[in-house]
Amino acid sequence: MALHHRKIDLTLDRMHRVLAKLGHPERRMGPVIHVAGTNGKGSTVAFLRAMLEAAGHRVHTYTSPHLVRINERFRLGRSGGGVLVGDDELLAALEQCERVNAGEPITLFEIETAAAFLLFAAQPADVVLLEVGLGGRGDSTNVVDRPLASVITPVAMDHMEMLGDTLAKIAAEKAGIIKTGVAVVCAEQEAEAELVIEQQARRLRAPLFAAGQQWSAGVERGRLVFQDDRGLLDLPAPRLFGRHQFDNAGLAIATLRAIDSLDVPVSAMEQGLAKTEWPARMQRLTTGALVAKAPVQSEVWLDGGHNADCGRVVAAALGDLEERVSRQLVVIVGMMANKDATGFLANFSGMTRHVIAVPIPGHDNAYTPSALADAARPLGMRVETADSVEAALCAIARLAYETPPRILITGSLYLAGEVLRENGTVPV
Repeated sequence: MALHHRKIDLTLDRMHRVLAKLGHPERRMGPVIHVAGTNGKGSTVAFLRAMLEAAGHRVHTYTSPHLVRINERFRLGRSGGGVLVGDDELLAALEQCERVNAGEPITLFEIETAAAFLLFAAQPADVVLLEVGLGGRGDSTNVVDRPLASVITPVAMDHMEMLGDTLAKIAAEKAGIIKTGVAVVCAEQEAEAELVIEQQARRLRAPLFAAGQQWSAGVERGRLVFQDDRGLLDLPAPRLFGRHQFDNAGLAIATLRAIDSLDVPVSAMEQGLAKTEWPARMQRLTTGALVAKAPVQSEVWLDGGHNADCGRVVAAALGDLEERVSRQLVVIVGMMANKDATGFLANFSGMTRHVIAVPIPGHDNAYTPSALADAARPLGMRVETADSVEAALCAIARLAYETPPRILITGSLYLAGEVLRENGTVPV
């Protein structure tokens, strides 16, 4: 960040320049599956990776943001499962990008993406999974000319200051990853976004595989039922918790079935569903330094959701938990100041009257606890503030509950990363 203080700049000129100086590593990588969208990108990539690895494929994966260590963004494919890049290997790639850039203007994310391409080009893989950082059209990952498929997860209102103030404008940015003649696999969308994506696919003669049209995924008797023109699959529930994860898993399956060159049998899809891990997405924390501060036998859940649509799906997941075992819900929340805190928290207004607002350490552009509390009070919630997540958990532990409560820590992936670090449960 000291070298490249400008974090975001959605154009591709700098990427093309530095990649040319590096000898175009993006052209020497394995075949790419490119994933854009607002919500569910990381989970969809995690499902794809787990299923592909279960089928015996070596899979390189580039995701963002990281939660605790920058190494999390770069997973190198290996037989039997990928591994996070080591410090020395990552440092060498970043230093090579610095040398060829020679002090020219470039953003942090562009340097990281160039390093990912260098790492992935140096080691063979059967598939490379690229998650878009922001938007799509001008994102640093959008330099791959012909991926195996372009995948678009649900589009929602987020990052409006960068992507536009309407759903159609944001969808147009996401649809910017669509390439001529390359299959587009699309999650269920709001009508406004769906129209934009359909028009772009038609313009580029890209075959469209859209949820609700060419395929569907749903929950029946607790199992994932997927259907397309090739038939019906009755599959186990995803390991990742929440109804929305059935949709993300369905999108991953639809993607694999749209790519004729990939061999992923149904048995590998079943194994992948059972093995998929993706931290800070309705993640149950059962042990660790922070969990020890919570009331004995309470449930502690962590989710990095930070926009209104994320709040909706997390609230639905909590509703499912409530149906199974009823507990009082306490929400510990920290958010970045450019997010719609009231819109996010409104999803929980009928489920809890107890919210504790906390800061996000190391982020001056986050809501102060008092400002976040002000956003929650109009929703009829009992709002307190605390100096940290640990302090919030200690405050909850001092209260008298008839049954141990269910605690949700949410509002930001930055906050989630801090929680995992303090809890001693770092992603691997």
